Amino acid sequence: MTAPSSPTPSTPSTKRAHGTRNLLIAVAAVVVLAGVAVGGYGLWYLFLSPAGPAAVASGPPAIPSGAGVQAPAAMDGSWTVNVSLGSMSDYSASWAGYRVQEQLVGVGANTAVGRTPNVTGSMTLSGAVIDNVLITADLTTLKSSDSNRDGQLRRQAINTDQFPTAIFKTIQPVDLGTLPADGTTVTVTAKGAFTLHGVTRTVEISLQAVRQGGIIAVTGTLPVTFADYGFQGPNSFSVLSVDDHGTMEMHLLFTHA
Repeated sequence: MTAPSSPTPSTPSTKRAHGTRNLLIAVAAVVVLAGVAVGGYGLWYLFLSPAGPAAVASGPPAIPSGAGVQAPAAMDGSWTVNVSLGSMSDYSASWAGYRVQEQLVGVGANTAVGRTPNVTGSMTLSGAVIDNVLITADLTTLKSSDSNRDGQLRRQAINTDQFPTAIFKTIQPVDLGTLPADGTTVTVTAKGAFTLHGVTRTVEISLQAVRQGGIIAVTGTLPVTFADYGFQGPNSFSVLSVDDHGTMEMHLLFTHA
């Protein structure tokens, strides 16, 4: 009778071989899962993600339909940002935000747009001269189409956890020449101080304004180079790269104080 054979004892080299094979299998599984996740994200973004809002420069300031604010007896005096008018669903409300180009994994080039309706502000009007403009935006409430991006901005880039506001204030009056008629859009440039990420710089911001009854709607855009304000674009699993510059946008509805 033949004696049963004994199992071949494991040697250190055999154990190492098994360990290496298991490690390679684990790495391959992670790569496959990552590829599936990235591909799924790309498909979601291409086909299911809602289209971003248009830039404010693509049209005149929007007056909310049916707002029905009567014109004041005198235009002179203080005007304040009214946050009760309009809606963020069509961006006819008062808001401030950003627009920047990014490269997404599995998607490619994309325009990231984030906005917040939490804006306060005031200005004075005397004849055709606008002065003492002061606008403050709460950056902690910026929302875009991607909650992951919003979270990154709280901890990276403009770091809203540490620098929660952006502020613009004029440093010289804006002379319109003549007070525009109701419904007439005017374009002006305002010189002021812009504070972002704790850094203040003198800037010139392009503005469009139109009055309808007792509402003055103002839109503005300002190119922003991140390094000028001491930060870089955010990075995350889904983002390959972000431009080193972007655009600050705002749409404000003023009513007489």
